[in-house]
Order: sequence, then C-alpha cells, then structure tokens
Amino acid sequence: MGQKTHPIGFRLGVNKSWDSKWYAPKKDYAQMLHEDLKIKNYIKNRYKVAGISKIEIERIVDKLKIRIHAARPAIIIGRKGQEVEMLKKTVEKMVPGKEVTINVNEVRVPEMDAQLVAEDIALQIERRVSHRRAMKRAIDNTLKAGAKGVKIQVKGRIGGAELARKEWFLVGRMPLQTIRADIDYGFATAYTKYGILSVKVWIYKGDILKGKKEEVIKKIEEDLAQASQGGAEDVSST
Repeated sequence: MGQKTHPIGFRLGVNKSWDSKWYAPKKDYAQMLHEDLKIKNYIKNRYKVAGISKIEIERIVDKLKIRIHAARPAIIIGRKGQEVEMLKKTVEKMVPGKEVTINVNEVRVPEMDAQLVAEDIALQIERRVSHRRAMKRAIDNTLKAGAKGVKIQVKGRIGGAELARKEWFLVGRMPLQTIRADIDYGFATAYTKYGILSVKVWIYKGDILKGKKEEVIKKIEEDLAQASQGGAEDVSST
C-alpha cells in the first residue's frame, strides 16, 4: 500500500477520539470550526513554554468546555488560578453568548507524547543542534519511558543543503496498518535561516484490545500455555 494515512485519523472511533466534539448544522459549521482554530492557536501561542500537547473542545448547547493537556500546567493555571481566569475571560470574548469552562490536565510523561517530542526536536534544530543528535537523544528518552517503538523523520534543507531531503530513524516496532495499535503522532516545524524543516514523530505504545477480541486472545494464550505444560509433562514421564 503506497497511500499515506494519518495515524490518528486512521484510528478514529477505534482507540482514538476527536479533538473537537460537537455537532452543527451546515450553515454554522464553518463559523464554529474557525472559532475552534482561533481558540487553539491563541492558547498555543500564548503559552508556548507550557509544553501544550493537545487542546480538546466540546460544545453542548450554550456551553463550551476546553481541556488543555500540558507538560507544565502551573504556567497556564497561574498563581491562585488568576491566569486561567484571564484566559477564560479572553475566550468568552471570542465566543460571545457561551459559558466557557477550562480544565488543565498534566502530561505526566512528556517523553511518551509525540507532539511534545516533535516540538522539542524542532526547538533544538532551531538552536543549531545537530538534527541526528536531537533525534537519537529523543529516541533514547522515549524508549526509556516505556515505548515499544519510535520513528522520527526530519525533512527539508537539512544542514543548509542545496536540495531538500528527508532522514528518519526507526527503533523497535511500528505497525502502521494495525488499527488496534496505540500509535501517538506529532508534527512540528523548525524555522531555520536556510528554510523550514518538518519534524514528524510516531510513538508505538502497544496494542489496545477491547471486548470480545481481548477475551479470545486471552483464551488462545491460556490454551497455548496449557498445551506447552502438557507437552512438558509428556516429555518428563517418558
């Protein structure tokens, strides 16, 4: 299969969920979509140092719930919650007539978050760190954190070369066509004096098995274990 598929979009409804959860009639869809994009871009740019991984937006009638996942949530919350209250008032001006609720969740293991890893590599490249060194260091840290596979790709005028090219490293497993595989994907952009470099990160965390599939696989594993024990007993008796 030569077609490229987005790892998150490929698994929506199976083990991944939407970042924006709401329904709108056709006439209001474009307006609400642009409101979401405006809110996400504003929060991302205002709190760059907070290490924001993902922003989820949920709309229920006249209520708007925002959930921010960040590596350093204290920066967004502020002293005694002052900063998050200011953010709430700013968002309410962007979406008049809506009751806004903001929750900030901590990303406990940033090394296992593909978006944060990609942004960290892009930042290092902008600071003129060797791209290979940044990629290898990120892979080592992610594997130590418990990942089963990591793939990192950098594309563009690497090192100021005349022609753009791409370089990538893959360590461990990366089953891109397996829908039950829990693969986190992140993308970041590095702005250098030679041009723009794209950084893509895939992190494989294992398979997610639910319902009957999990029961069937567990039963197969038990049967295999029993069969192996029976074979061992037969050998010992002879």
